[in-house]
Amino acid sequence: PPPTRLSDPIESVIQVGNITVNAVEFTRAPRTEDQVSSGFLNNPATRIQYMQQVGERYFFNDTRGVLWVLDGPGAEPASYLDLRIEGVGFSADQFPQEAGFMGFAFHPAFEAIGAEGYGKFYTTFSATPDGTANFIEASDSVQESVLYEWTVEDSAASSFVGEQREMLRIGQFASNHNIGNVAFNPTATQGTPDYGMLYIGLGDGGGANDPNEHGQNPNSILGTIIRIDPLAGGADAEYGIPNDNPFADGQDGLPEVWAYGLRHPQHFSWDTADGRMFLLDIGQDQIEEVNLGVAGGNFGWRIREGTFATAFGVSTGDDPGGVYARESAGAGLIYPVAQYDHDEGFAIGSGFVYRGSDIEALVGMYVFTDIVRGRVFYIDTANLEPDNPTTIFELNIEVDGETGSIVDIAGHRNTSGHPNQARRVDLRVSVDTSGELYILAKGDGVIRKLQSL
Repeated sequence: PPPTRLSDPIESVIQVGNITVNAVEFTRAPRTEDQVSSGFLNNPATRIQYMQQVGERYFFNDTRGVLWVLDGPGAEPASYLDLRIEGVGFSADQFPQEAGFMGFAFHPAFEAIGAEGYGKFYTTFSATPDGTANFIEASDSVQESVLYEWTVEDSAASSFVGEQREMLRIGQFASNHNIGNVAFNPTATQGTPDYGMLYIGLGDGGGANDPNEHGQNPNSILGTIIRIDPLAGGADAEYGIPNDNPFADGQDGLPEVWAYGLRHPQHFSWDTADGRMFLLDIGQDQIEEVNLGVAGGNFGWRIREGTFATAFGVSTGDDPGGVYARESAGAGLIYPVAQYDHDEGFAIGSGFVYRGSDIEALVGMYVFTDIVRGRVFYIDTANLEPDNPTTIFELNIEVDGETGSIVDIAGHRNTSGHPNQARRVDLRVSVDTSGELYILAKGDGVIRKLQSL
């Protein structure tokens, strides 16, 4: 019989695990405001996204355009870089879609005086179209995804003073699924091939069902993780192509592309113990994915969502919003090591493998969030197998020693239209240089450190 849409693709329910932690306030981000006035906006206290520790300082971004710096625990956040006043065409006009200041990364040699990467960091953000896109130049672009390099005169300065350089600009035909996370592999040491290589996540460009079919096209820059050498450019290029990129010769794919077949890979990170990349992909209507990153890998979108087929991946699929049992595994496709459906959450957030020392039971667990519902999950990273999803557990979290729902404590009004979801959290997780975890909530603007009880 022809395949039929699955009404409940994952029937099992995620259970609360036996690990309990306490979330303690670490800092509170200064309030920011949306740039545009619209009845569709929910205007949370902040739009904080990710945090990174550099030396003794902590940096975190607000998608409204500010990179904040915290000199240490107990210090007050201060503005380090404000994209709104730097003359880079920063645009947040598409809020509350995935727009604004989306990611940042400090070069591993940022503090190493005399090194080529000294004082350099990188930002990804949405900008007003200016007609100079490197990829997908189009007159109907609603915004453009851009990558900038910033070089400071003094890496210890309290705010940015230095030079800026645009490196990459990509046209966006829709307001969502644009540029996202940017990161260096923290396990790569100087002299190894991956040291100083910059990874950037790019969505499929937006619009339901990948209408321009970027995902399955390795010659498209959208729906990918790209990998570049930010310091290698030259007279005709703003960056270099690493020789070990899977399509470096440009024969079978775009030289920049490291992995493809992705819908909206907002976040990826590496296990600092073994160097594996954990790559998240936000699903459309059904499945949220945890994948292991593979160079040259095809992660299946738009013919797959999770371990299931979409209507574009079966012979008689008649509902583009649904998923179906697969008719075959598909040649060369890479499947998730963990997944959940929309009974449990709506959009997978960010995640890290816990390698800290404070929460013993959590060591070796990959901890990740659902953005909308504010739930925090974990999986055991031992013996993970693509296409054989492991069991997901929910992390039990007390906030300042009291049991309660994060959505009640840190939520804000939801305008995304999800049924029965009056409030949302916009929750993400970050990690410090000691491997300890923090959760960041846009609704109340608080960064909380996860600690043992």
